[in-house]
Amino acid sequence: MFASFDFINNQIAMNKQRFSFLIFLIGMIFLLSSFTKSTNDETFVIDTKRSSVQWLAKKVGGEHRGGINLASGQLIIRENSIKDGSFTIDMASMSCTDLEGEWNKKLIDHLKSDDFFAVGKNPVAKFNIKKITTISANRIQVNGDLTIKGITHPLTFPAKIIKQNNELTAIADHIKVDRTKYDIRYGSKSFFASLGDKAIDNVFELNIHLIASK
Repeated sequence: MFASFDFINNQIAMNKQRFSFLIFLIGMIFLLSSFTKSTNDETFVIDTKRSSVQWLAKKVGGEHRGGINLASGQLIIRENSIKDGSFTIDMASMSCTDLEGEWNKKLIDHLKSDDFFAVGKNPVAKFNIKKITTISANRIQVNGDLTIKGITHPLTFPAKIIKQNNELTAIADHIKVDRTKYDIRYGSKSFFASLGDKAIDNVFELNIHLIASK
Protein backbone atom coordinates (compact mmCIF):
# COMPACT_ATOMS: atom_id res chain seq x y z
CA MET A 1 0.00 0.00 0.00
CA PHE A 2 2.83 2.37 0.85
CA ALA A 3 4.36 1.53 -2.48
CA SER A 4 1.14 2.61 -4.16
CA PHE A 5 1.24 5.96 -2.34
CA ASP A 6 4.86 6.45 -3.42
CA PHE A 7 3.88 5.69 -7.01
CA ILE A 8 1.03 8.20 -6.89
CA ASN A 9 3.26 10.86 -5.34
CA ASN A 10 5.91 10.27 -8.00
CA GLN A 11 3.30 10.64 -10.74
CA ILE A 12 2.01 13.88 -9.21
CA ALA A 13 5.60 15.25 -9.00
CA MET A 14 6.29 14.29 -12.62
CA ASN A 15 3.07 15.93 -13.78
CA LYS A 16 4.01 19.11 -11.91
CA GLN A 17 7.40 19.12 -13.63
CA ARG A 18 5.79 18.65 -17.04
CA PHE A 19 3.30 21.42 -16.32
CA SER A 20 6.06 23.78 -15.16
CA PHE A 21 8.13 23.04 -18.26
CA LEU A 22 5.08 23.63 -20.48
CA ILE A 23 4.43 27.01 -18.82
CA PHE A 24 8.12 27.92 -19.27
CA LEU A 25 8.07 26.90 -22.96
CA ILE A 26 4.90 28.91 -23.65
CA GLY A 27 6.43 31.91 -21.91
CA MET A 28 9.63 31.70 -23.99
CA ILE A 29 7.66 31.43 -27.25
CA PHE A 30 5.61 34.48 -26.27
CA LEU A 31 8.73 36.42 -25.33
CA LEU A 32 10.53 35.61 -28.59
CA SER A 33 7.43 36.41 -30.60
CA SER A 34 7.08 39.78 -28.87
CA PHE A 35 10.76 40.56 -29.45
CA THR A 36 10.54 39.71 -33.15
CA LYS A 37 7.56 41.96 -33.63
CA SER A 38 9.11 44.82 -31.68
CA THR A 39 12.13 45.05 -33.98
CA ASN A 40 9.88 46.23 -36.82
CA ASP A 41 12.50 45.63 -39.52
CA GLU A 42 11.85 47.10 -42.96
CA THR A 43 13.37 45.81 -46.20
CA PHE A 44 14.37 48.38 -48.81
CA VAL A 45 15.28 47.09 -52.27
CA ILE A 46 18.07 48.97 -54.05
CA ASP A 47 17.00 50.72 -57.25
CA THR A 48 19.83 49.65 -59.57
CA LYS A 49 18.84 52.19 -62.25
CA ARG A 50 18.98 55.22 -59.96
CA SER A 51 21.91 54.09 -57.82
CA SER A 52 25.53 54.50 -58.89
CA VAL A 53 29.07 53.36 -58.13
CA GLN A 54 31.93 55.55 -59.37
CA TRP A 55 35.58 54.53 -59.32
CA LEU A 56 38.86 56.47 -59.38
CA ALA A 57 42.27 54.88 -60.02
CA LYS A 58 45.54 56.81 -59.97
CA LYS A 59 48.93 56.19 -61.51
CA VAL A 60 52.20 58.09 -61.76
CA GLY A 61 51.39 61.31 -63.59
CA GLY A 62 47.68 60.67 -64.12
CA GLU A 63 44.42 58.98 -63.24
CA HIS A 64 41.36 57.35 -64.74
CA ARG A 65 37.77 57.36 -63.55
CA GLY A 66 34.49 55.77 -64.49
CA GLY A 67 31.44 53.92 -63.28
CA ILE A 68 30.03 50.46 -62.70
CA ASN A 69 26.47 49.21 -62.28
CA LEU A 70 24.80 47.52 -59.36
CA ALA A 71 23.15 44.19 -60.19
CA SER A 72 21.01 43.84 -57.06
CA GLY A 73 20.86 44.61 -53.37
CA GLN A 74 18.79 45.35 -50.31
CA LEU A 75 19.06 47.22 -47.01
CA ILE A 76 17.40 46.24 -43.73
CA ILE A 77 16.18 49.26 -41.74
CA ARG A 78 15.41 49.27 -38.03
CA GLU A 79 14.36 52.44 -36.21
CA ASN A 80 15.33 54.60 -39.23
CA SER A 81 18.89 53.22 -39.36
CA ILE A 82 20.56 50.59 -41.54
CA LYS A 83 21.09 47.35 -39.59
CA ASP A 84 21.92 44.88 -42.33
CA GLY A 85 22.15 44.54 -46.08
CA SER A 86 24.17 43.58 -49.12
CA PHE A 87 24.64 44.47 -52.76
CA THR A 88 26.12 42.90 -55.87
CA ILE A 89 28.14 44.74 -58.52
CA ASP A 90 28.03 43.82 -62.22
CA MET A 91 31.73 43.83 -63.14
CA ALA A 92 31.00 43.53 -66.88
CA SER A 93 29.31 46.96 -66.79
CA MET A 94 32.58 48.75 -66.00
CA SER A 95 33.00 52.02 -67.92
CA CYS A 96 35.54 54.84 -68.24
CA THR A 97 34.48 58.50 -68.43
CA ASP A 98 37.78 60.28 -69.13
CA LEU A 99 38.78 58.49 -72.36
CA GLU A 100 37.06 58.13 -75.71
CA GLY A 101 37.16 55.81 -78.69
CA GLU A 102 39.96 53.30 -79.05
CA TRP A 103 41.77 54.30 -75.85
CA ASN A 104 38.58 53.89 -73.86
CA LYS A 105 38.06 50.36 -75.19
CA LYS A 106 41.70 49.41 -74.58
CA LEU A 107 41.53 50.51 -70.95
CA ILE A 108 38.23 48.76 -70.21
CA ASP A 109 39.33 45.56 -71.94
CA HIS A 110 42.54 45.59 -69.90
CA LEU A 111 40.67 46.17 -66.62
CA LYS A 112 38.38 43.23 -67.43
CA SER A 113 41.33 40.95 -68.28
CA ASP A 114 43.18 38.59 -65.94
CA ASP A 115 45.75 41.35 -65.27
CA PHE A 116 43.09 43.11 -63.21
CA PHE A 117 39.55 41.94 -62.37
CA ALA A 118 39.28 38.77 -64.51
CA VAL A 119 35.65 39.57 -65.26
CA GLY A 120 35.13 36.50 -67.43
CA LYS A 121 35.81 34.26 -64.43
CA ASN A 122 34.41 36.63 -61.79
CA PRO A 123 31.40 38.49 -63.25
CA VAL A 124 30.27 40.01 -59.95
CA ALA A 125 31.72 41.61 -56.82
CA LYS A 126 29.79 41.62 -53.54
CA PHE A 127 29.56 43.61 -50.34
CA ASN A 128 27.87 42.26 -47.20
CA ILE A 129 27.22 44.49 -44.19
CA LYS A 130 28.40 42.95 -40.92
CA LYS A 131 27.99 45.79 -38.42
CA ILE A 132 26.69 49.35 -38.32
CA THR A 133 27.84 51.93 -35.76
CA THR A 134 25.92 55.18 -35.35
CA ILE A 135 28.11 58.30 -35.50
CA SER A 136 25.38 60.95 -35.43
CA ALA A 137 21.76 61.44 -36.53
CA ASN A 138 22.43 60.76 -40.24
CA ARG A 139 25.98 59.40 -40.11
CA ILE A 140 27.03 55.79 -39.64
CA GLN A 141 30.14 53.66 -39.89
CA VAL A 142 29.75 50.60 -42.06
CA ASN A 143 31.73 47.43 -41.39
CA GLY A 144 31.42 44.65 -43.94
CA ASP A 145 33.07 42.16 -46.25
CA LEU A 146 34.03 43.04 -49.82
CA THR A 147 34.49 40.15 -52.26
CA ILE A 148 36.40 40.68 -55.52
CA LYS A 149 37.66 37.82 -57.72
CA GLY A 150 36.28 35.40 -55.14
CA ILE A 151 38.56 36.86 -52.44
CA THR A 152 36.96 38.41 -49.35
CA HIS A 153 38.41 41.06 -47.03
CA PRO A 154 36.85 43.38 -44.44
CA LEU A 155 36.11 46.97 -45.45
CA THR A 156 35.12 49.88 -43.20
CA PHE A 157 33.89 53.32 -44.25
CA PRO A 158 31.60 56.16 -43.08
CA ALA A 159 28.29 56.84 -44.82
CA LYS A 160 25.42 59.32 -44.75
CA ILE A 161 21.83 58.06 -44.75
CA ILE A 162 18.60 59.90 -45.46
CA LYS A 163 15.23 58.19 -44.96
CA GLN A 164 12.11 59.87 -46.31
CA ASN A 165 8.86 57.94 -46.12
CA ASN A 166 9.36 54.81 -48.23
CA GLU A 167 12.71 55.79 -49.76
CA LEU A 168 16.24 55.58 -48.38
CA THR A 169 19.40 57.23 -49.72
CA ALA A 170 22.86 56.10 -48.60
CA ILE A 171 25.99 57.97 -49.70
CA ALA A 172 29.60 56.90 -49.10
CA ASP A 173 32.48 58.76 -50.76
CA HIS A 174 36.22 58.13 -51.01
CA ILE A 175 36.05 54.48 -49.97
CA LYS A 176 39.61 53.21 -50.27
CA VAL A 177 40.21 49.68 -51.56
CA ASP A 178 43.65 48.06 -51.73
CA ARG A 179 43.51 46.04 -54.97
CA THR A 180 46.57 43.94 -54.08
CA LYS A 181 44.56 42.23 -51.31
CA TYR A 182 42.41 40.78 -54.10
CA ASP A 183 45.36 39.45 -56.11
CA ILE A 184 45.38 42.42 -58.51
CA ARG A 185 49.10 43.12 -58.74
CA TYR A 186 49.56 44.47 -62.27
CA GLY A 187 51.62 47.68 -62.22
CA SER A 188 52.11 47.62 -58.45
CA LYS A 189 55.41 48.91 -57.06
CA SER A 190 54.90 46.59 -54.09
CA PHE A 191 55.59 43.62 -56.38
CA PHE A 192 57.46 45.12 -59.35
CA ALA A 193 60.10 47.58 -58.15
CA SER A 194 61.41 48.61 -61.60
CA LEU A 195 58.16 50.06 -62.99
CA GLY A 196 59.24 53.69 -62.69
CA ASP A 197 56.66 56.08 -64.16
CA LYS A 198 54.44 53.16 -65.26
CA ALA A 199 53.45 52.30 -61.70
CA ILE A 200 49.77 52.21 -60.75
CA ASP A 201 48.62 52.99 -57.21
CA ASN A 202 47.62 50.00 -55.10
CA VAL A 203 44.60 51.83 -53.70
CA PHE A 204 41.61 52.88 -55.76
CA GLU A 205 38.55 54.81 -54.57
CA LEU A 206 34.82 54.14 -54.77
CA ASN A 207 31.99 56.65 -54.45
CA ILE A 208 28.71 54.86 -53.77
CA HIS A 209 25.25 56.42 -54.02
CA LEU A 210 22.43 54.02 -53.18
CA ILE A 211 18.72 54.69 -53.55
CA ALA A 212 16.38 52.05 -52.14
CA SER A 213 12.64 51.80 -51.57
CA LYS A 214 10.18 49.51 -49.79
